[in-house]
Amino acid sequence: MQGPAPFDPEIPSIARTYDYLLGGKDNYPADRAVGEIFVQRFPGAVQIALDNRACLVRAVDYMAREVGLDQFVDLGSGLPTADNVHQVAQRVNPRAGVVYVDNDPIVLAHGRALLHHITDEEDPLGLVRTFRAAAPAGSCLFVSHFRTLGDPDSAALEEVMLEAFGRGTWRTTEQIAEYFDGTKLVEPGIVPCAQWRPAKEPGELTAYQRLIVAGLGRM
Repeated sequence: MQGPAPFDPEIPSIARTYDYLLGGKDNYPADRAVGEIFVQRFPGAVQIALDNRACLVRAVDYMAREVGLDQFVDLGSGLPTADNVHQVAQRVNPRAGVVYVDNDPIVLAHGRALLHHITDEEDPLGLVRTFRAAAPAGSCLFVSHFRTLGDPDSAALEEVMLEAFGRGTWRTTEQIAEYFDGTKLVEPGIVPCAQWRPAKEPGELTAYQRLIVAGLGRM
């Protein structure tokens, strides 16, 4: 059996930067430096991370409570933090099981649960279709994704991400909708994370909040 995969703390990680933006402790100076680029150059961008995490919590609760699902597969799960998928699901059903899946080499060194970004060359649509085809009828597919609007704000944020991490692809609403082919989208469809079944009306969204969207499809 191989030991934990080596990693260089001097190289920023998408997962650890996300952890930093969420207020976590599993990050290094290099990750915090990138996080501060977002904080300083793009005021309000941190809300993207907060909206994404809160939306995930609501979606898992919906699938466990309303749909009655008790088995979950989390692709690109992110560093362990508050309200992980298993914690949310098990609050509804203590017997709910979760499998965390990732391909980041740092995974073994950080609890086998690091966030990864898939490029177009790696066929993300084919990857999702493979998992979808293997899932039994009655399953759900939840996806949150960076959305490009073709405007300066999204272009600037995407540029920072590529400079820092060397990978990451933002997609249009139409491209994101392809992940849900063959499913029935649950209301309100593919919308900014802050507007996906919030406990209270989020009010007018900032330009940054419109750049992270989510949807849930039933199979």
